[in-house]
Amino acid sequence: MRFVLFYGIGLIFGFGIALSGMINPAKVLNFFDIAGTWDPSLAFVMGGALAVTFVGYRIVLARPAPLAEPRFQLPANRRIDARLIGGAALFGVGWGIAGFCPGGALPALGAGVAAVYWFVGALIAGIFAAKAILKAFAD
Repeated sequence: MRFVLFYGIGLIFGFGIALSGMINPAKVLNFFDIAGTWDPSLAFVMGGALAVTFVGYRIVLARPAPLAEPRFQLPANRRIDARLIGGAALFGVGWGIAGFCPGGALPALGAGVAAVYWFVGALIAGIFAAKAILKAFAD
């Protein structure tokens, strides 16, 4: 049952990303090109996502437990520290350079565009590199 639930959620998310055009890196990059071919549609997609998330969190967190887990697993750390700011900045720079974010790239894998495969490969390599760097500094 969990698989069906998660698969359905993924399908809805992927369909929304594809329908909004966010699997097209040119559309995303045009949002950042304010002085040139600016396309404000990404702001509307983000605004819609924020509205749905705002309402959704209120509904879901009012329940005693999630549907597919025995309890909610919410982050305990609410501090804004250098690691969070650095990660957010790195994410934003990567998004601005590539035109993909992980949420848009994964549904775009089905399009068969080579740039998406390069991005996802770099994303996976970056995850392993970050873990190795954190481990090296933690010891």
